[in-house]
Amino acid sequence: MAIQVIEKEEMNVVGISWNGTYSQVEKIPSLFTKLRGRLEEVPYQKKEEVLIAPFHIRETEITYYVTTPVDVIDEIPDGMVGFTIPRKNYVFGVHKGRIEDVENTYHRMYKWMEEYGYDQDHQALGLEIFKEEHKYQNLAGDLHFDIYLPVKTYKK
Repeated sequence: MAIQVIEKEEMNVVGISWNGTYSQVEKIPSLFTKLRGRLEEVPYQKKEEVLIAPFHIRETEITYYVTTPVDVIDEIPDGMVGFTIPRKNYVFGVHKGRIEDVENTYHRMYKWMEEYGYDQDHQALGLEIFKEEHKYQNLAGDLHFDIYLPVKTYKK
């Protein structure tokens, strides 16, 4: 897995949110199905065929969103949220493989950050980006998605 630091531009997103403990993360895959069933309700969608999953991890819980990029946040359907993800530098990597191996991918990225002197920005949202071209393999459990971990400082 090639890991690098990249800058992502500001993005507007609309979608659904979930908050729970780490022991409840098995509920996350159903959020994708739920949003896909409601995508036609979201106005001003960009032509990008991706689902963006911003997340915020804390010591005992996680907040996870499944969203679609939009040009403007104007009308937010009932039961959904809309917000802007600011321009930010991220450590970028790709997970390919089983759901059971996702944690290992994150650990490799955290180890890389430590080795190269990057501090994670715990105040900013991390991102998982699921491209439409990998939709069916993801649904089959052979995951393929991009991971962006926000960074705030470079120590070296």
